[in-house]
Amino acid sequence: MTITRRTLLAAPAILAMTPVMAQGSKITLVVPFPPGGSTDAMARLLQSNLQTKLGRIVLVENKSGAAGALGAAQVAKSPADGSTFLVTFDSHAVIPSILDKPPVDVERELIPVLLIGTAPYVIAAGAGRPYKSFADVVAACKASPGAVKYASVGIGTLGHLAMTVLGSKAGVEIMHVPYRGGGPAMNDVLGGHVDLIAGSAALVAAQLGTNMLRPILQLGRERLAALPDTQTAIEAGFPDFETLAWWGIFAPAGTPPDVVAAFAAASKEILSEPATATQLKETQHMTLLLQDGAAFKTFFDKQLAYWGKVVKDNNIKA
Repeated sequence: MTITRRTLLAAPAILAMTPVMAQGSKITLVVPFPPGGSTDAMARLLQSNLQTKLGRIVLVENKSGAAGALGAAQVAKSPADGSTFLVTFDSHAVIPSILDKPPVDVERELIPVLLIGTAPYVIAAGAGRPYKSFADVVAACKASPGAVKYASVGIGTLGHLAMTVLGSKAGVEIMHVPYRGGGPAMNDVLGGHVDLIAGSAALVAAQLGTNMLRPILQLGRERLAALPDTQTAIEAGFPDFETLAWWGIFAPAGTPPDVVAAFAAASKEILSEPATATQLKETQHMTLLLQDGAAFKTFFDKQLAYWGKVVKDNNIKA
């Protein structure tokens, strides 16, 4: 590992880990989704760098199911000693509202460690469809109710919930076709089986060079550099509306504050390295936030409240 000024400044925080973490025991990063997605990639990026930085064996374990709740529950039930962390995605905030009997209380059994960053959701149409703006979609829905279909990566995901809100605000119903991941959803849009997709910027932008997909609306507050000609929802007439993908790290409740702080400091240093930050911006269109403690908790509490109300108001169940 190259020793830099940043490494030296971070050293006291990293060395402040409790004896339990200093004894060389393994660290497990639990990803509550299958391999291959953006959260899995994030965990593996952290894994390789944490092993070097901490001199510890770091494992990634994929524990998928129940909208991410099974992996979250596994972490919640793990020893609160800094040996297990949850690396998860935005759907974590929907667990309490989307499941009748969630296996984990995400507010009480897990504590926020680090909000890594955010990226906007994007709505795109297959190139063979006539829609060039979201207004075109609304007009088509009004002309032929039920005719326009969109894909998401599952019931209760933020893509699904965002489209539910937009349809309600526009006074139309856009038919939802849920899939078990971004790959299958994208394949059916590109194949012409579904009209639209509501997915993360990374999922959509990866297909822009194929001329088979047309982005029509982005759900961040500002336009992405990669999508300079695509309106935001705010510009399209939906005031103050945004939907952000986000990635975060949680630990079992009761994990000592110094352990949480040290792990957050090590992760921050890894993710803020220029090459890594550039990679995340280019591949995930991510805005790095690297917020811990109270800032992450405030963000998470707002996500819980907002999307929980959307789920309840629209009677959505997994």
